[in-house]
Amino acid sequence: QEHVVESGGGLVQAGESLRLSCLAYGLSFDEYAMGWFRQAPGKEREGVSCISWSGKTTYYADSVRGRFTVSRDNAKNTLYLQMNNLKPEDTAMYFCAKGTYDFCAPSSWSSTRKYNSWGQGTHVNVSS
Repeated sequence: QEHVVESGGGLVQAGESLRLSCLAYGLSFDEYAMGWFRQAPGKEREGVSCISWSGKTTYYADSVRGRFTVSRDNAKNTLYLQMNNLKPEDTAMYFCAKGTYDFCAPSSWSSTRKYNSWGQGTHVNVSS
């Protein structure tokens, strides 16, 4: 049964960095785009980033562009999110998910409907 497991969250101060990982099980990891999402208390889940199957195409939310970097290692079935210069507004539960296709749709990559096989999430807490 395919599933993904996130790790790497924690409590950090503003300006510090974290790297999240997402390990995929039971799926052909290199055949799908992968996405990162986050959800803060009382807010809707929002798209953070998407990466195509090859890693050559990436998309970012405006709020994280220039601070976050998504990458993947298909040989290790692992997705990463390097988060630098973290801000208190980045505090949220972070989720990874498998895309429906091998590419990130330019106009809809941030829609949760374009993904399945969601993980349980890893919490990121950034203090000011």
